[in-house]
Amino acid sequence: MEIERELYQALTEILMRAKDKFIERKSEEMKTSWWKEAVVYQIYPRSFMDSNGDGIGDLQGIISRLDYLKKLGIDVIWMSPVYQSPNDDNGYDISDYRAIMEEFGTMEDFDELLDRAHEKGLKIVMDLVVNHTSDEHRWFVESRKGKGNSYGDYYIWRDGKEDGSAPNNWGACFGGSAWKFDEERGQYYLHLFSEKQPDLNWDNPAVRREVFDMMNWWCRKGIDGFRMDVISMISKTKDMPDGKLKGLYGDYSPYCVHGPKVHEYLQEMNREVLSKYDLMTVGETAGVTPSQACLYAGNDTHELNMVFQFEHVDVHGKYGKWNSVRMPLTKLKEILSRWQRELAGKAWNSLFWDNHDQPRAVSRFGNDDPKWRVLSAKMLATCLHMMQGTPYIYQGEELGMTNYPFHGPEDFHDIESIHAYEEWCRSGIVSHEEFWPCITKVSRDNARTPMQWDDSEQAGFTKGTPWMPVNPNYREINAQAALKDPDSVFYYYQKLISLRKRYPVIVHGEYKLLLADSEELFVYERALGNKKLLVVCSFADKETRFEMPEDFAGGECLISNYPEPGKDGKLQPYEAFVILM
Repeated sequence: MEIERELYQALTEILMRAKDKFIERKSEEMKTSWWKEAVVYQIYPRSFMDSNGDGIGDLQGIISRLDYLKKLGIDVIWMSPVYQSPNDDNGYDISDYRAIMEEFGTMEDFDELLDRAHEKGLKIVMDLVVNHTSDEHRWFVESRKGKGNSYGDYYIWRDGKEDGSAPNNWGACFGGSAWKFDEERGQYYLHLFSEKQPDLNWDNPAVRREVFDMMNWWCRKGIDGFRMDVISMISKTKDMPDGKLKGLYGDYSPYCVHGPKVHEYLQEMNREVLSKYDLMTVGETAGVTPSQACLYAGNDTHELNMVFQFEHVDVHGKYGKWNSVRMPLTKLKEILSRWQRELAGKAWNSLFWDNHDQPRAVSRFGNDDPKWRVLSAKMLATCLHMMQGTPYIYQGEELGMTNYPFHGPEDFHDIESIHAYEEWCRSGIVSHEEFWPCITKVSRDNARTPMQWDDSEQAGFTKGTPWMPVNPNYREINAQAALKDPDSVFYYYQKLISLRKRYPVIVHGEYKLLLADSEELFVYERALGNKKLLVVCSFADKETRFEMPEDFAGGECLISNYPEPGKDGKLQPYEAFVILM
C-alpha cells in the first residue's frame, strides 16, 4: 500500500508539473500572440459616421464613435482603405499610399484617430491593397509612357494577339476582359479587377522595395497591423495562356492565385517589415485550402498571422457567385469544422460571417424576418464566437442589421453589382426576373448602407444626403435603441466578447463537431485541460428535439438567447446556448 501511495503521489506531481508547464507555455504564447485573444471590428469608413454633413463617413466620425466600440468590448479596429483614391472601387483603387482620401479628412485626422484609439486601448489595423493600384497612381502614369523609363516594368504589360485582340481570354472579377489596351503605351495591361486597377508586377524588385518602404512608413506611425487585400494574387505565372471558360470569360485563377513566388515574396515582406514590429496580419486568400493556409499562416512559416478563407460563403451556381440558394447546414458545418480541425496546432483561424464584400449575416445565414431577426442574430454570434480563431465583427452586425430592399438596378452603387447586371441582364443572357433574386441576395451593397445609429433622419449617420440610401428599417434597428435594451443583440455580443476574455477554453480549446448529419442543429464541443464547453445552435425556424449529453448534465450555462435553454429536451427556433463543465 505504501508503495502504491508513493507511486500515486509521484504520478500526481508529474501531472501537476506538466499542467503548470502547459499553462505557462499557453500564457507565454498569449503574450506574444495577442491577436489570438483579440476581437476585431471592421469599419467601412464611407458608411460608418459622417462628421461634416457631406453624406460620406470620415475619420472624425470614427473618432466620435470610439466610446461605442470600447463599450462593445472589441480590441482591434480594422478600417477599409482610407488612402487617397479616385474611388472607382470605393478606395480599393489607391492613387497615393501616403495620403488620406480628402473625403475622409487629413493625415492629422488619422494621427488623432490613432492616438485616441490607443488611449482607449484599441488597436488600428490598416487595409493593405498592393496587388494593384489606381491607374491614377504616379507609378502607372509613368509606366504607361513606355518600356524605357524607370517605372516601365512596375505593371504587367503584354502585346496583343496577331489580330490585335487581348493577350488571352481571362475575365476580370468585376466583369469584362482582364486586359485593357492603353493607347499611350501601345500595349495591354492586366487588371484582375476594374480597368482602373492595374495589377502591379511583383516580380520587379523595385516594386517590392516601394511596397515595403511604404509599409514601414505606416508602421513607424504606430499602426498595429495590416489586413492584406487579395494578397494570394500578387504572384503571377510568366506563361499566361487562355483559361478554361467560366461563365463568359476564361478563368485566370490557375495562373494568378497562389502563384509560383507568393510565399517567397511574403517571407521577404516578413523579413523587411512585419518581423520588426508587434503586428496583427491577416491575408485575404480566396480559394485557399487548409493546407495552403498553413503555408501562408503556419506557426513557423514566417509569413502572416492568419488568412481569410471564403469556402463557407462561396455558393456558386450557373450565374457564378450570383445565387440566392442557401448552403445546406451539413455542408456549412463540414467546411467550418474542417478548418477548425486542420489548422489546429498548425495555424490560426479567422472567424467571420460577413464583411464589406458579403451580404448581411442575419439575412444570409439567419432569418431577417422581424419575428426571428434578433434570435437568429444572437444564434449566429454564438456559433462563430465560440470557435477557435480570431472573431471579426462587421459594422452593424452587432445590431443585427439586414440586407437592403433593392427596388431596381438603379439602386446599385457597387461596381461589381453594376457590371454583373449589365453583363447578365442588359445583354439578354438572362431575364431580370430570374437574375434579380440572385444579385440582390449577395450584392456587396447590402453591407455598405450607412450605419444605423438612431431613429432620426438618415439614421443619425449624417445631417446631409448620404452617399447611398439608409436601410428603411433603421427606425427599428439602430444603436440608440440597442443600448437602451438590455436584451439587445449589442449586449449579447458584449457578453460573448467578455466570456472570450474570461475563459481560455474559448480561445485555445480543441474543437469537436457533434451531430454532423443534422440539417437543423450545429453542435460542437471545446476542451482545454479540465474545462469543456458545449455549444448548441439551432438554424431551424421551428422547434427541434435535442438530448443533452450526459457529461454536460448540470453544467453552467454561460450564455443563451432564451430564458430556459434546452427546456424539456427541446430547442426553440434559432435557440443557442453554451454550457461549461
